[in-house]
Amino acid sequence: MFENEILNEIFDYQKEIFSSYKNKNYKRYFFNQVFNTSSKLTGIIGARGVGKTTALIQYLNEYPASFSKKLYISADFIMIDSLFEIVKAFVKEGGEVVVIDEIHKYSNFEIELKKIYDILNIKVFFSGSSAIKLDNAKADLSRRAVIFEVRGLSFREFLEMDLKKTLPTFSLEDILKNHTDIAYELLDKFLLKPKFKEYIQKGYYPFYFDDKENYLKKLNEVVNTSIEVDIPSVFPIEYETVTKLKKIVRLICESYPFTLNMQEFLAKMQMSKNDYKRLYNYFYYLQKSKILRLLWSKYRGNDILTKPEKIYLNNTNLHYAYCSTREIGTVREVFFASMLENYKLQVAKKGDFTVNGYTFEIGGKNKTKKQIKNIENAFIVKDDIEIGSKNVIPLWLFGFLY
Repeated sequence: MFENEILNEIFDYQKEIFSSYKNKNYKRYFFNQVFNTSSKLTGIIGARGVGKTTALIQYLNEYPASFSKKLYISADFIMIDSLFEIVKAFVKEGGEVVVIDEIHKYSNFEIELKKIYDILNIKVFFSGSSAIKLDNAKADLSRRAVIFEVRGLSFREFLEMDLKKTLPTFSLEDILKNHTDIAYELLDKFLLKPKFKEYIQKGYYPFYFDDKENYLKKLNEVVNTSIEVDIPSVFPIEYETVTKLKKIVRLICESYPFTLNMQEFLAKMQMSKNDYKRLYNYFYYLQKSKILRLLWSKYRGNDILTKPEKIYLNNTNLHYAYCSTREIGTVREVFFASMLENYKLQVAKKGDFTVNGYTFEIGGKNKTKKQIKNIENAFIVKDDIEIGSKNVIPLWLFGFLY
């Protein structure tokens, strides 16, 4: 059968892939949670470069079965017309688990996954762009799949990969209540200043450790590929829109934490003053692809057509890869926001952010408490300090939340 011939070619490709990843031993923060699930269909979504493929191959390499009972299918393997037929042939051969990488590149992947889930007795893991839609009317996967949205390296993970050491995580409550003791405990294990600077500039994506010298150039290419390939594969956009998305990123680069003036921004984009809905869609595409981060205040909704209070790049490395200049105040806020991505982070009326009822003002070592005066449960988060006291917390410590 044709499918069996393709299977043999996939197995040959799989051998090469397993071999090329054999030295990648570090397990990301999400590894055990994702691969210990009992779900029949599990998805990992996230930005390009955060380690989804590495985690999937690590799992397959460790899966306790013979090589012929586990299958890795990549979107780079262009000869596959039907995922369902390939997986069906694999099941007939005794297959137990299949991994499908970059599934958003396959046409009608929703229908294919639904058929696999409903008809075949096999465990499936898949990865995809953070922008993919799983509640598509063609096949509502949101009711079938367990989805994990994953982030780039935390400062803690960066240090673990760099120093080959195991370091603890701390909850937000731990950091707020015990940050002085935690900082003393951690600072015995590494030199903070050079390592934090390195992380801020180059440490968010794991592929930094593959080629440190060319990292920023490769990250620039990753952003461009996300805009040129991943977003159009999910959203029905034209080439002209791709150009506009890149222009938006450039404009955000020039900002000091960007507070949106719609008419001014539309003028810079050479768009009509009535085009604000289209512009909001562009922001949405870039946020879903983890290139931008949009934040609202708690007094406004976060609906796609509600103006965000602030717009940032998604993480600090993007400032160094994509922007010709950068503002240190913006970079500090971006770091804080990226580390608290899984919390309900909002723009504060006084101070910079609110999280879980706490207010945070971000700044350098000379930042005063003026902005949070008379505010309950408020904290100053300072860069360029190693250890804080009372309601003054060092910025770097929030890199140990995951």
